[in-house]
Amino acid sequence: MTGVYKGSCLCAAVSYELSTPPEAVSHCHCSQCRKAHGAAFASYGSVPRSALRILSGALHIKTYASSKRVSREFCVHCGSALFWSRSQGEFANWVSIALGTLDTPFSPRKQKHVHLDSAAHWHRSSNPCPPID
Repeated sequence: MTGVYKGSCLCAAVSYELSTPPEAVSHCHCSQCRKAHGAAFASYGSVPRSALRILSGALHIKTYASSKRVSREFCVHCGSALFWSRSQGEFANWVSIALGTLDTPFSPRKQKHVHLDSAAHWHRSSNPCPPID
């Protein structure tokens, strides 16, 4: 897959594009991702930070430090979770994109569920999305 992948928040105040398809697609069940998305899990794909370009609404993006090393970014108008990234360590030059905000169709080559030990007690899946090969 090649090309540009476009995305936006719910109210369209923020729009962005990715110059490369997201990699390392994961569906995270940790409590922080669940709370940030208001859902059983959050789906993310990562790109090098240089592959993300904010097209409009950069001033509408608010950053929240959810831990010492992780920052989450969201739209101040509609609350859409957009990105998260590490401030230090091995993947500090990558950013994870909330896949629900993509407007361009995207089919991951592989995907996995992570932090299943923290899964919401009210959500149980008999087959939590095995990797696609």
